[in-house]
Amino acid sequence: MEHVDCIVIGAGVIGLAIARELSITGREVLILEAEDSIGTHTSSRNTGCIHAGISYPLGSLKNRLCQRGKQLLYRYCPERNIGHNRCGKLLVANDDQQVSRLRKQLEKAKSNGLLDLRPLDAGEVRELEPELIFQEVVLSPSSGVVDQHDLMNALLGDAENSSAQLVLNSPVIGGMITDRGIQLDVGGKDPISVHCKVCVNAAGHNATEVSKSIIGLNAELIPNVVFAKGNYFALTSKKPFKRLIYPVPDENGLSIHVSPDMSGSIRFGPDTEFTSRIDYTVDPNRVGPFYEGIRKFWPALKDGDLEPGYAGIRPKLSEARATSLDFLIQGPQIHGIPGLICLYGLESPGLTSSMAIGEYICEMLV
Repeated sequence: MEHVDCIVIGAGVIGLAIARELSITGREVLILEAEDSIGTHTSSRNTGCIHAGISYPLGSLKNRLCQRGKQLLYRYCPERNIGHNRCGKLLVANDDQQVSRLRKQLEKAKSNGLLDLRPLDAGEVRELEPELIFQEVVLSPSSGVVDQHDLMNALLGDAENSSAQLVLNSPVIGGMITDRGIQLDVGGKDPISVHCKVCVNAAGHNATEVSKSIIGLNAELIPNVVFAKGNYFALTSKKPFKRLIYPVPDENGLSIHVSPDMSGSIRFGPDTEFTSRIDYTVDPNRVGPFYEGIRKFWPALKDGDLEPGYAGIRPKLSEARATSLDFLIQGPQIHGIPGLICLYGLESPGLTSSMAIGEYICEMLV
């Protein structure tokens, strides 16, 4: 049987950030990825937004890790020539109810420790985004976008330069807790069992199934996870906006966002569609609510200007649309197994938080 110090299951952005942090602290790290390349699921199928941390309650992991992760990303990206743009985000209200919710959102952000948000007057808004229709707008200056693929390649490069090893097409299909650590059974073309002292389950969509397959881990501690599919539509006409634009969510927590990528192309979305399977097909018939939502702040949008873009699926701990539970990171203090850390429900702001999560995992292992 093979033996290694640390195993990270999953080579999405969070798994890679954890592997990087473990390896640069001198640990021997093996990264096991079920797919044939890194970051094929949630990590590459999102807006690439660097979140400011507006809505995450003070004291929550999401608040702590988003705030720290944002700082780390804005430091790391220039150092490693990773495409990114601190473009800012406009929070937009277009009726009296939305204005009321926007003002509450601003106060909530302040109570959550985010103090750089500020209302804009009409002249400031028109200077920033002349085509935007609005009643009130708040600027989040620390929001931005990042090239997810650049980021993941840099994290992997750092990890490999510190002697970490990535093995693709290597799904974890079982395992057990032993008196010497954790044994994992790895499938693929050449199945193998490997033993480690430290195991971090960062398998994203499959994290709960991986945990269920490990004999000796209390199944009652493994949460139920639901899949929330988000569809994006791409703009085929001119590019009217340069910044992230987030209309105030409705009472169900939903709104259609504007997300420019690093080339300046515009994507609208995501919507929310709960599903029981991994299917990234975008149904073109879902475009109707997109036109309706977008025209509330950009009425110049013409019929036919939207085409299916892509879809992403996030693992969520709650199906309530307006409810966003905290990250669930279980270590030995929860399940009693030395060296085992399991990450569940790491949806947004997982990308923003990724490097801070790497730090946090290392702190848990001290």
